[in-house]
Amino acid sequence: MPSVLPEGEPAPEDGTLPATAAEGAADRDFCVYVHVPYCRVRCGYCDFNTYTASELGGTRREDFAGQLRRELELGGRVLTESGVPDRPVSTVFFGGGTPTLLPASDLAWMLDGIREQWELAPGAEVTTEANPDSVDAEYLRALAAAGFTRVSFGMQSAVPHVLRTLDRTHEPSRVPQVVEWAREAGLQVSVDLIYGTPGESLADWERSVDAALACDPDHISAYALIIEQGTKLAAQIRRGEVAAPDDDLHAEMYELAERKFAEAGLRWYEISNWSRTPETRSRHNLAYWTGEDWWGAGPGAHSHVGGVRWWNVKHPGAYAQRIARGISPAHAREILTPEQRREERVLLETRIADGLSADVLTAEERRAIPNLIADGLLDGRAAIRGRLVPTLRGRLLADTVVHSLLG
Repeated sequence: MPSVLPEGEPAPEDGTLPATAAEGAADRDFCVYVHVPYCRVRCGYCDFNTYTASELGGTRREDFAGQLRRELELGGRVLTESGVPDRPVSTVFFGGGTPTLLPASDLAWMLDGIREQWELAPGAEVTTEANPDSVDAEYLRALAAAGFTRVSFGMQSAVPHVLRTLDRTHEPSRVPQVVEWAREAGLQVSVDLIYGTPGESLADWERSVDAALACDPDHISAYALIIEQGTKLAAQIRRGEVAAPDDDLHAEMYELAERKFAEAGLRWYEISNWSRTPETRSRHNLAYWTGEDWWGAGPGAHSHVGGVRWWNVKHPGAYAQRIARGISPAHAREILTPEQRREERVLLETRIADGLSADVLTAEERRAIPNLIADGLLDGRAAIRGRLVPTLRGRLLADTVVHSLLG
């Protein structure tokens, strides 16, 4: 089942933000995330806020696009009434779930709602996630015609027994086909991989990496499998039906991926992400890691504007009821203190290749830098320039880097 929502203070029904949210907003990018919570089947490892047809409780997928557009209208009012200046949208990301279970016309209509509410910045990045078996060439052409610029395919693995363990429904041979169709439509292509699935060997992982690279994507994401409590996979491990992930094997898999991606001309720019050029980085995800503003629309979506973070009710039924009443779907929120925002910046910017400015740290915290360089966790040359950039070893021990800096 989906994970529980975090605790926080009650969010006002009108959605109004505190005055602090507007401070410095003109200097921050504004992005939009759309959460489409529908899946054909629930993957055994997934605890995202997703629902199969039998779990919708009387709500209908056909109504979702209209509900989403009404939340966008509410978002426009909330930002204006809260004194946040109008900004064009720099990036849009449709995630889920499987956004492409909806008709392409629904995704296009929701994107039109974003244009009508805030406009898109020139050259805006517009991405949707897609399962390889949820789109065809016609669908991808329709997305490109609607203004989408990028598609991220959930490949996960090229090995049938790994896909079965993950409950993925597509055939490995489908991936190169959909990548080709996306390219023909004029879309940039990213593929997502998962490593460390129970029963996956290093040779299995290498096969998946090679298959992904054979598609010649613009971008690759590779995530270590995390066993989330409450998932089918967690229960299988608890019962001894499958083996628990091996941290040492995870490290070997990461190192293999880094070597092969680099040889193929892909460079890391965030611990789990590699791109062919700076222009093909996911600008939307970089906005999360560098503290920009975004409105998250849809059930369970999270938003952030100027240190104010809030999250919507999770179930599509509860979301629909609030939208129908004309009130904010926000369940709760938190207002970060300046110190919390600073610590969050350390946590996130030490994950990226551009690094963290050493000026963000206190004098006491900066004393940890020489030891981190000596331990091979931070790049010494970058540190001389005032940037804290993790080495390959530092990426593998990212939590250690942050703990050492913040104490």
